Amino acid sequence: MAGVKDLVTLPDVAMRIARMVNDPTASASDIGREIGRDAALTARLLRIANSPSFGQYGKIATVSRAITVLGVRQVRDLTVGLTAVRAFDGISNELVTMESFWRHSLLCAVAAAHIAAHRGAEPGESAFVAGLLHDIGQLVLFSRAQNEEREALLMSIDASDDLALYQCEQRVLGFDHAAVGWALARNWGLPPSLQACIGMHHEPDRAQAFQSEVATVHVANSIAVLAEIDSRDPLDAAPMAASALNICRLDAGNLTNLILQTRESAEELLPLLVAA
Repeated sequence: MAGVKDLVTLPDVAMRIARMVNDPTASASDIGREIGRDAALTARLLRIANSPSFGQYGKIATVSRAITVLGVRQVRDLTVGLTAVRAFDGISNELVTMESFWRHSLLCAVAAAHIAAHRGAEPGESAFVAGLLHDIGQLVLFSRAQNEEREALLMSIDASDDLALYQCEQRVLGFDHAAVGWALARNWGLPPSLQACIGMHHEPDRAQAFQSEVATVHVANSIAVLAEIDSRDPLDAAPMAASALNICRLDAGNLTNLILQTRESAEELLPLLVAA
């Protein structure tokens, strides 16, 4: 994982806003003005803030209102998540299209937001952003270790013992995209809860802290796969840990509704990412 820090840096606006959120002298108005300097970012932020994933349905017209309703930290995390999409624009990738990558990521983000609401998450929890960024380590591997990642992908497709991609990466590389993503999230200075979700979304039982958040993204990842292929059968996606389903208060009936909600909510937001 050497070189992760040098590979991708967040745009300046995200770094400035992250610093401002942790600065007691910076007001919500100051943060709103900083975001407002980037018109494209502002438009994407408001579209997402008004989406069904956040339950506002058109009530948020300004960044300052988004901060009031969603909270400073959630707006900060959304800003970081959206600018992270831009950070990967220059990375060449021959293994999957960026549209398919961000489609899955967005579906996971939407599913995570719905799951968090279902289980009664604390205000300000950034489930959407955690879902959006859960696979960022894959983008690093697509760029820095294309041959090895291709080998792992083919192994996961051909594996007779149903090995998941992250398990094949561990065999080929000695680590997986979740570990790479975790390292990148630390280098970016993302909140510890987001770091944990990115690093342990495949193995939620490893989480010693932020267990609810990690469980949410773990389940959302499988829901995203089912939404992508329009399946209602959990066997068509990676197995969901029983402990995670229990934390998220989900059963078979909930899952079916969640898949439908995810597909419907994500469709209008996809252009915000693939055109970012």
